[in-house]
Amino acid sequence: TAYEIRLSLVGSEMCIRDSITTGKVYSSVIEKERRGDYLGKTVQVVPHITNEIQEWIENVAHISSDEKDNPPDACVIELGGTVGDIESAPFVEALRQFQFRVGKENICFVHVSLVPVMGPVGEQKTKPTQHTVKELRGLGIIPDILVCRSEVPLVDETREKLAEFCHVSPEAVVSAHDVANIYHVPIMMNKQGVSELLSSKLSFDLPKNSNLLDEWEIMANHVNSLEEEVHIAMVGKYTGLSDSYLSVTKALQHASYSVGKKLIIDWIESVNLEETVKSSDLTAYDNSWELLKQADGILVPGGFRGRGIEGKINAIKYARENKVPFLGICLGMQAAVIEFSRNVCGLKNANSTEFDKNTKYPVIGLIEEWFDKTGSVEYRDINSNIGGTMRLGEQECLLEKDSNAYYAYKIKSILERHRHRYEFNNEYREILQKNGLIIAGQSFDKTLVEIIELKDHPWFLGCQFHPEFTSKPING
Repeated sequence: TAYEIRLSLVGSEMCIRDSITTGKVYSSVIEKERRGDYLGKTVQVVPHITNEIQEWIENVAHISSDEKDNPPDACVIELGGTVGDIESAPFVEALRQFQFRVGKENICFVHVSLVPVMGPVGEQKTKPTQHTVKELRGLGIIPDILVCRSEVPLVDETREKLAEFCHVSPEAVVSAHDVANIYHVPIMMNKQGVSELLSSKLSFDLPKNSNLLDEWEIMANHVNSLEEEVHIAMVGKYTGLSDSYLSVTKALQHASYSVGKKLIIDWIESVNLEETVKSSDLTAYDNSWELLKQADGILVPGGFRGRGIEGKINAIKYARENKVPFLGICLGMQAAVIEFSRNVCGLKNANSTEFDKNTKYPVIGLIEEWFDKTGSVEYRDINSNIGGTMRLGEQECLLEKDSNAYYAYKIKSILERHRHRYEFNNEYREILQKNGLIIAGQSFDKTLVEIIELKDHPWFLGCQFHPEFTSKPING
């Protein structure tokens, strides 16, 4: 499972090296063992795994993201998970060792814990925090600051009780109660003296300007003030578990803030847009279509396998015919190609071989199903070690000038994150383009279609990659 540590270099932008998962750690250790770095010694969690974690933290913490010589002054290390989980044990042990590696004066442990509010009188219970602090101390980590999540601000009695039982000063017990939006949390913590606590623990001077978060507060209040709603229909098959689309929803939120709109995501189970549901559950069918037709924009995200695919295709057809702004990501782009092939190009029952291996018109297929006819040596070489047929990771996309994609990015070439096996079948490029499909983005050797658009549509864009993970421009 993806237990991870995330690093934030203060005052810099985050990039791929700032997150490390269990998989990354073990992969690196295995590579070193096979290369002979451990001189044949038996590889163990301690010291090899824990050392790998510590070395990663130290290396990244000394790299300046702006590519200048000056390293950052401070580094925020976040260990996700729950105290006591078996998956997090190597990371906790690594941080225990790390305090001695860098010196206790150079590290401050902040423990985030829940303070539930119980009963009709709203009693704040401290037992969960007491137990997790005891567990941490048993693992060799003594928290310097407690950040207590609660529905309401901590009362003095709760704060003093936690300070007594957890061996910290009352000033180091910080209330992280519910606020209007998440951007108010740093402001709230700063008002409780967290900056002073950190400066004292790590021996650095605070800037004389006492209004450090003025601009941040303006932004947080801006989010609060948004009233004009924008409705985006999210048509997927995992809508019951919204975390499946977390990166997409966060990207939409940030976009809505920048244009001064209050985002409302209308979750639509794609199966409910299919004709088969009309006879079995007319209410779900009608409600789903009503939500879709009221949306200001329609987004079809990624996914696997065939359940709900016809519902996604129906939603895309509606967006195309009614000029509703549309974005398709990964499978959403592939569904858009299938819909256009069927209903515009006359390729009846066109499909992806993922859903119908015997389809007469495989407009989407595995690379090897059509690659030998149109592929390039360069693409084979660069993907020879990805395992199976999946195209993974950061890859270059060339944008077509005067396309909406080019207008959005304002650059010629971008690096984007991929994770898929099925591709646009180049055998159908010509017929789709003749009928109004625009190839707006291609792989670096122009053999694989990355972005599609439509003529005479205000905004209809499908992309094979995940645009919320845009890393950086290559040129432009």
